[in-house]
Amino acid sequence: MFKKILIANRGEIACRVIKTARKMGIKTVAVYSDADRDALHVEMADEKVNIGPAPAAESYLVIDKIIAACKQTGAEAVHPGYGFLSERAAFAEALKANNIVFIGPNPKAIEAMGDKIESKKFANAAKVSTVPGFLGVIENPEHAVTIADEIGYPVMIKASAGGGGKGMRIAWSASEVAEGFARAKSEAASSFGDDRVFVEKFIVNPRHIEIQVLGDKHGNVVYLGERECSIQRRNQKVIEEAPSPLLDEATRRKMGEQAVALAKAVGYDSAGTVEFVAGQDRSFFFLEMNTRLQVEHPVTELITGVDLVEQMIRVAAGEKLALTQADVKLNGWAVESRIYAEDPTRNFLPSTGRLVKYRPPAETTEHGVTVRNDTGVYEGGEISIYYDPMIAKLVTHAHDRPTAIEAQARALDQFYVDGIRHNIPFLSALMDHPRWKEGKLSTGFIAEEFPEGFIAGKAEGETAHRIAAVAAHVDHVMNVRKRMITGQMRAPKAVEFLRERTVEFGRQQIDVAIEDGDGALVVRFGEGHAHRVTSDWRPSQPVWTGLIDGKPAAAQVRAILNGFRIDHGGVSVEARVYTRREAALARLMPEKKAADTSKTLLCPMPGLVKAIMVVEGQEAKAGEPLCIVEAMKMENVLRAERDVTVTKLRCKPGDSLAVDAVIMEFA
Repeated sequence: MFKKILIANRGEIACRVIKTARKMGIKTVAVYSDADRDALHVEMADEKVNIGPAPAAESYLVIDKIIAACKQTGAEAVHPGYGFLSERAAFAEALKANNIVFIGPNPKAIEAMGDKIESKKFANAAKVSTVPGFLGVIENPEHAVTIADEIGYPVMIKASAGGGGKGMRIAWSASEVAEGFARAKSEAASSFGDDRVFVEKFIVNPRHIEIQVLGDKHGNVVYLGERECSIQRRNQKVIEEAPSPLLDEATRRKMGEQAVALAKAVGYDSAGTVEFVAGQDRSFFFLEMNTRLQVEHPVTELITGVDLVEQMIRVAAGEKLALTQADVKLNGWAVESRIYAEDPTRNFLPSTGRLVKYRPPAETTEHGVTVRNDTGVYEGGEISIYYDPMIAKLVTHAHDRPTAIEAQARALDQFYVDGIRHNIPFLSALMDHPRWKEGKLSTGFIAEEFPEGFIAGKAEGETAHRIAAVAAHVDHVMNVRKRMITGQMRAPKAVEFLRERTVEFGRQQIDVAIEDGDGALVVRFGEGHAHRVTSDWRPSQPVWTGLIDGKPAAAQVRAILNGFRIDHGGVSVEARVYTRREAALARLMPEKKAADTSKTLLCPMPGLVKAIMVVEGQEAKAGEPLCIVEAMKMENVLRAERDVTVTKLRCKPGDSLAVDAVIMEFA
């Protein structure tokens, strides 16, 4: 077994690999760019080596720098994580030439399956069901349009290298193909150093289901069940689960056996994933093979009990697989949410900055429920513009799907992040979505269920009463604390406060009465309706946890003037807690109006201006592109929302802009 390995990656996956290596008694080496000098993976590793400037093309993607770091530290093997160099056959070859072991598949398997174009040709030759498409390299937009016309719309334009939703566009018309081709090529070149793209038929209302395979260097390959990854936005996965609510045992076996046959045909010898696009009728087509560890591997680990990173290391060291297909048993259900630094209310645009607060839920296994949090950040750290905006992967496991979803919802309510925008409210709303709970999924789920984008839910009905109960409890605890301050303790009589309160959400007011009740606080709403609240919450704690009517509940609590901002179940409200007299006066206060921004184009996220497509004085029709802003290697085309005349440009290509910076002004 290896004594020391180097992780050629960063963030949560580097931390994940370090944890398993530490468990196996293997020392680790972290590499880092200038932007990651203080990163968590650098802190966790036994040794660290700086490999250059912040841009990945000058650090994490430079093979010679990784090899030099191995030689400098004496690392015997390299785990590539995912992304970056993980699917580069040239990287595996270079390591081999320098007598360094690659903890991943052999270069021939990477070449055969890591390239999306070549993998489809190989799958066709192996008689694997594939999606109709053009497998050659496409040189220009006109060629792409011709191919799309022949295949029939809609089509998917995809980068041949890489993944993660980058270099990928869906086109429903010839004009969208031409523009999508340009954007996909540009993103592919920026992210992977390879601008080749191809076109294939886009299956309408599809599901994204993938099979985890594991092979060794002795010809053994097994599959470890499937993962459903249909909840996506911008072709990037948001929620994954294992197993899939769509598949029956017969379909699972058929997909698994096909995945194993494909892996054996290329001599696959590590952890890998065969991805399929599936119809609602359980028909399926080969999509691609990812010759690396997947982001969503934790859900497979939790339902099988197999540590995939450990198996990759053991296989790379020449060991035989310790399990056969008969040994693989699926146990319970696991759900994973990807927590991103992004603003779901602005079409999921990236957010960068400092993590002023970062308090994830505790990792536990209690009462048959496991909560796991894979992360690469820490409180006070920075979310950089240079890399993927993932903060963490929150995973829950239970004996069945409803319980795993319920545990995930509760864990999300306990996840406290401040300083940057994040998608936790959106994830919380998804956990309570009826269609998600029913398992009626497709890759178009988010676009179909949130056609106007994500708008945080309103506090209504039982949710409103639960939030009001939490607000009343927090206010009560604060009042008790105020009563105990030094000056009042000397008073002959304890200060009393009114127990009849009004909780206000915007213009909605809920009258409550607070009573002590046998170790709990009873919050009455009138007409006999009440919640019995039990919690040991104390002031300064950012997360309220407790029981409401005997059921576990959690909420994020932030103090504001006269109340608290409370986030619970995908709903975020400013809950003002008043006496009845204060509430009556509050009703008389005028509402503040938002500033008019209709005559300006604001930058929706921190990013780099790649192109300005208009000039001052130009008229632009609704829907026409105005500029392109790049953030975290994703190019975002900003379009006119109505017919406008550009009166002033406030920036130029190459400028770095903050969120809400003015890009241009209109008449």
